[in-house]
Amino acid sequence: LNRSRAVFIMSSTDPLDLIRLSIDERVYVKCRGGREIRGKLHAYDPHLNMILEDVEETIKETEADESNGEEKVKTTKRKMEMVFLRGDAVILISPPLRTTLNK
Repeated sequence: LNRSRAVFIMSSTDPLDLIRLSIDERVYVKCRGGREIRGKLHAYDPHLNMILEDVEETIKETEADESNGEEKVKTTKRKMEMVFLRGDAVILISPPLRTTLNK
């Protein structure tokens, strides 16, 4: 593939196609406020509002230890059956890892 052909291929594909291909699969979503969500993607819209099922949310908060001034990271996890995630909170979406073995 030469460089001009690669640019053409990338520009002719809608970035949301990657998300569309992840429907009914588990995805990783990084959100504002130190939140990370993993769940099965059921639906999304152009604003990246999403409906996820079988969700695990991880919240990481940094707290200062007053006795020695060091920062500690507090991690909280919770599970939910179904979540509506508002798109303006989304920083990153990672689709499931797809590997192909050529044997």
